[in-house]
Amino acid sequence: MSRVGRNPVTIPKGVEVQLVGQILTVKSKAGEKRIDLPANIEAKIADGKIVLNPRISDQQGRTLWGTTRSLLQGTVRGLADPFKVSLEINGVGYRAAVDKNELALQLGYSHDVRFAIPQGITIQCEKPTLVHITGSDKQQVGQVAAKIRGYRKPEPYKGKGIRYVGEIVRHKEGKKK
Repeated sequence: MSRVGRNPVTIPKGVEVQLVGQILTVKSKAGEKRIDLPANIEAKIADGKIVLNPRISDQQGRTLWGTTRSLLQGTVRGLADPFKVSLEINGVGYRAAVDKNELALQLGYSHDVRFAIPQGITIQCEKPTLVHITGSDKQQVGQVAAKIRGYRKPEPYKGKGIRYVGEIVRHKEGKKK
């Protein structure tokens, strides 16, 4: 059984947390997020930490206890120091560029792939083959990165495609004569 819920969430400097009823509001200079706590979870803020406890120690209460704590930890950490995922593009003629609120990807198709950048996410292309995705919501940053990677996954024969920085793609041997 996991004991994630028992660990308190520390509040870093520059982040302000308020509790009104079952609503936690987390503010920083990066933005503001609201978390609605489940009915069977209670929260207390003391000594720069947020402590969560289940009101009733049944199966659902204990399950939501750890889940709520993990979501709260991600929110607090993301507002203090935004999450970042980097993608690299490999392939002849493959490149990316940011146009206003869109990411334009040239991936070997007959047309450019245009990806609308969601609110709360910033995308930067320091090189045409390197894309940095930054945001305060861990789930949203990962989802955007996965969606962009899905336009042209790395293929195992030549290694062309979009991959995470540091991702290892195992190469297969091609046809033999």
